[in-house]
Amino acid sequence: MFALRDSDRSLDIFDEKLHPLSREPVPDDYSYVDPEHKLIYRFVRTLFSAAQLTAECAIVTLVYLERLLTYAELDICPANWKRIILGAILLASKVWDDQAVWNVDYCQILKDITVEDMNEMERQFLELLQFNINVPASVYAKYYFDLRQLADDNNLSFPLEPLNNQRAQKLEAISRLCEDKYKDLSRAAMRRSLSADNLIGVRRSNAVLS
Repeated sequence: MFALRDSDRSLDIFDEKLHPLSREPVPDDYSYVDPEHKLIYRFVRTLFSAAQLTAECAIVTLVYLERLLTYAELDICPANWKRIILGAILLASKVWDDQAVWNVDYCQILKDITVEDMNEMERQFLELLQFNINVPASVYAKYYFDLRQLADDNNLSFPLEPLNNQRAQKLEAISRLCEDKYKDLSRAAMRRSLSADNLIGVRRSNAVLS
């Protein structure tokens, strides 16, 4: 759905040369060679499988990804695609998934990345989104049907069912709750690194959302 472009519109926090995800040296031509589709798929599949994330979380991830590119006027390029996707998954898994994954858990999956790096990337991702992480049911539905049409056009299986009313209302309520909490904590982010891990307990304790 995205065409990888040059790195003219990028940010340091997403640059894998500056913030590598592994200890293996980044190739000199890394910024210029587009990754193969199977490499992108393998990266996303590894994260979703290891963190046990749901298909619905993938759609919320896509919402945040496109929102970031629009708000921050960024381009996805060979040097930043992994960290941009990782940042979107970080937020989506905490807002939507029933078994929220902590940043330290992702450090167990990507063993060479530090919690401090994850927290800083998440903080900047949030600021670039202007703390807009609300996902109305209508937005989710648009992305769902666009993806289903894309799958049909390419003769691909798309077994995910649309959200029922209860789950759609839950998504809206949770994302609004998290967005409000993020905004409340934004002042603290000016003094220290802010992580959405702080919101997991808030979300789980709210009985109306269960």
